[in-house]
Amino acid sequence: MLRFYNTLTREKEVFKPEGKTVTMYSCGPTVYNYAHIGNLRTYVFMDLVRRTLKFDGYKIKGVMNITDVGHLMSDGDEGEDKMELAAKKQQKSPYEIAAYYTDVFFKDIAALNIGKPEIIAKATDHISDMIKYVETLMEKGYAYETGDGIYFDISRFKDYGKLSRLNLDDQIAGARVEVNGEKRHPADFALWKKAPKEHIMQWPSPWGMGYPGWHIECSAMSKKYLGSVIDIHSGGVDHIPVHHENEIAQSEALEGHRTVNTWLHGEFMLVDGGKMSKSLGNTYTIAQLEEMGYSPLSFRYFCLNTHYRKKLNFTFEGLKSADTAYKRLLNLLYEHKTAPAETDQKTVGKYRDEFQAAVDDDINIPLALGIVWTMLKERPSKDLYSLAMEFDKVLGLSLDKAAPAEKEKIDVPDEIRKLADMRFEARKAKNWAESDRLRDILNQKGYAVLDAKDGYTLELK
Repeated sequence: MLRFYNTLTREKEVFKPEGKTVTMYSCGPTVYNYAHIGNLRTYVFMDLVRRTLKFDGYKIKGVMNITDVGHLMSDGDEGEDKMELAAKKQQKSPYEIAAYYTDVFFKDIAALNIGKPEIIAKATDHISDMIKYVETLMEKGYAYETGDGIYFDISRFKDYGKLSRLNLDDQIAGARVEVNGEKRHPADFALWKKAPKEHIMQWPSPWGMGYPGWHIECSAMSKKYLGSVIDIHSGGVDHIPVHHENEIAQSEALEGHRTVNTWLHGEFMLVDGGKMSKSLGNTYTIAQLEEMGYSPLSFRYFCLNTHYRKKLNFTFEGLKSADTAYKRLLNLLYEHKTAPAETDQKTVGKYRDEFQAAVDDDINIPLALGIVWTMLKERPSKDLYSLAMEFDKVLGLSLDKAAPAEKEKIDVPDEIRKLADMRFEARKAKNWAESDRLRDILNQKGYAVLDAKDGYTLELK
């Protein structure tokens, strides 16, 4: 029985979707820069949710947004648009910036075996939907106009703060709210911003030229594609106190009822025990890890060893250990793939049940991985290899790429190489006695000779 930890209720709940197909909205990237590995951990988490649902037999209709406009530098609706700022720095249009970083993002998630949701929704393709949404909120009395935009009146929504459970003073501090004398309350947030003439990205609206607030895009696109109530909304924990809180306010104000049944949030990734952020200069991209010799799937394996609701501390020592363990896992699987033996179905069923129980308990992937390792210590058999392939539908580690262990590369001293060459010549001359003598000398010096048709290889004994 599948259970998720619902951030809204702070409890593990049995998952009961509204219909036969699970509806799921996932907060996507703001495409003004490269996604770093902390960002990508959130999408690994999103992928695990989707894989678990499919493993349990559910169909999914998922939406992920691409924020290519309207995300300001401050959650308090102040500062420059991140897209415009990147465009100015790189002397490109915001659309060129968005296209480039969107492409890189999808290449990164493909390398990490992260499946794309069924619908990818760009904010700039849905401006009319957002304007209509804002108009309806105004008609219902939840929004008002000021000199610089349209704001949501949080005083009209009595449940504001129910997701984060912060008091309003904490909410304001968390949002880094700037002083705006026209706002009815400091924590009122922008639904639509009026654009100055020099603003590059702007659209006509009932309130003049402008652009959408960051939060409105998710509510508008979720409603358009998934309806007025969805089963799951996922994202990072950093979205809880502001972005998701504001989504709840505007969505429930418009609909008049709860619009998300289960809120799922992935925890932060730290680096060397501290905060990871672009501003601190301690972030890494998947491309940078690859340049250092680490495969994207070694990073995925690294992520899978910590539960999604726990902070994950990134260190290169930890990544190296994960890389080694992942390669060992593939080597071990190869022994099962090539084994002629079978495993009794009772044992197979036991491991299947244990794995299912782990993933159904709020996606406990670290426990599920431990079960896989325990299983593969059994006598090698193709039955267990097949079961591991079934489990990989959740893990997403490309376990079908199992391969024999790589031979250790050794530096052979000239003296040893000379002896081995002399032995090879003796074998060619069919001087078996000399060949055996030289082989014994090599063995005494710690080297084994593996003969081949046209040569030989040397291994440490």
